[in-house]
Amino acid sequence: MAREYKLILKYADEPGYTPDIGCYLRHGGYEILKKALAMQPRELPNGGKKSPQEQIRDDVKVSGLRGRGGAGFSCGLKWSFVDHKSGKPVYLICNADESEPGTFKDRQIIYKDPHQLLEGMIIACYANNAHLAYIYIRGEMAGGARILNRALAEARSKNFLGKNILGSGYDLEIYVHRGAGAYICGEETGLIESLEGKRAYPRIKPPYFPAVLGLWMCPTIVNNVETLCNIKHIVAMGGAEFAKLGTPNNTGTRIVSLSGRVKKPGYYEIEVGRATIGELIFDEKFGGGLPDGRKLKAVIPGGSSAKVFKAGEKFKLKKKDAEGKMIEQETDMLDLPYDFDSLIAAGSMSGSSAIIVMDDSVDIVEALANIAVFYAHESCGQCTPCREGSLWMSKALHRLTHGEGRAGDADYLIKIADNIPGGRTICAFGEACSWPVQSFVGKFKDEFVAKGKADEERRAKEKTGPAAATPPVRHELATAHSLDEPRGHGVFQKS
Repeated sequence: MAREYKLILKYADEPGYTPDIGCYLRHGGYEILKKALAMQPRELPNGGKKSPQEQIRDDVKVSGLRGRGGAGFSCGLKWSFVDHKSGKPVYLICNADESEPGTFKDRQIIYKDPHQLLEGMIIACYANNAHLAYIYIRGEMAGGARILNRALAEARSKNFLGKNILGSGYDLEIYVHRGAGAYICGEETGLIESLEGKRAYPRIKPPYFPAVLGLWMCPTIVNNVETLCNIKHIVAMGGAEFAKLGTPNNTGTRIVSLSGRVKKPGYYEIEVGRATIGELIFDEKFGGGLPDGRKLKAVIPGGSSAKVFKAGEKFKLKKKDAEGKMIEQETDMLDLPYDFDSLIAAGSMSGSSAIIVMDDSVDIVEALANIAVFYAHESCGQCTPCREGSLWMSKALHRLTHGEGRAGDADYLIKIADNIPGGRTICAFGEACSWPVQSFVGKFKDEFVAKGKADEERRAKEKTGPAAATPPVRHELATAHSLDEPRGHGVFQKS
């Protein structure tokens, strides 16, 4: 049976638990940091020695921890790319620029248990010989920035930060840097550019892989808030023990943001792959099902950029049978395990682990229009396919939701969306804005065509009817100015 498994959120929602250091220490806080700093070099069979830092890095690799920010890349492998031989300083950046629509998990950690993040960061910095780190937090999270700065001051007062931490000889400083609320800063090289005080234009990779040429052209690690919190728990239990949580290649726990048309929207921590999409939506321990009398229509499984699933979809996935042989098995969308690999195999992704649920009351065209206007507004404008394509798609959807649609708009949208990805842009934002259009229109094309046809028929009647002498009121297409106007916070907000 699917159930919550609270590792990172073990204390966060307990009555009386507060974000101050006193409360954190009473719950065993910073004990794992003490353990990490007290580790001794390990003797190797060949007579050599493995440093404590190398031991921690190996444990993270053994744990199988994958990044919780979106891409799901191996954390240990990412750390192994860091250039420790260049002689340049190594930096660590915590990506707290949580801005994927539908995602609200990292801020729970920041607001409710900031010292857990700091302890994970300090251990990660120690393991990678970094002496300066930054928390890049989204500008709108002003309260979170205040909480983090207060937590940093408390940690310094107890010698968990600063010079000669706990008498270990290790020095580290961490600073909070507030972003300006740009979605593109969630991309690690765009974030680095912003941190350097420049416009957040993502860098070309190669050659600008952060592990080699990152902040100020020095080796840099960029990890997500939830990812860094896991470092503490890996050191506490050991990499092999941590790897027993979750499922093979999908280890540990994951905090899922659940929103949309469910009775109990919220955030839930589960072992990765131990719950299905259907359980997360319908089980009383999680979403509790849809509003009474409603039927499921669609699910976005990993934040607004993930390709949408249609209710009733089935996928042929390769799985091991009881004898360990690989077989192809038909799996209903609701029976997909919520992990990295299953969702990729089904043609989408777990992304930022944000599930957005849509029932039969949702206008799919309106939902996509709301997503598209977000991406058109947030494109940094550096690459032509993304800059122009995102705006064209938003304008076409604005037409369809304001009475000016055309029957051919569905094909037009697909044509634009298909010409953005495929290595034509510097970063993945181009793919992020095209995937929703490709999947929404591809799976619900009849709704887009029907809306366009209805608009064409209405306009034709207006031209030949009694009121034809009076020019019809025209709905202006979206402009750069109108895209800046408030449109509400939900994916289902009308355009």
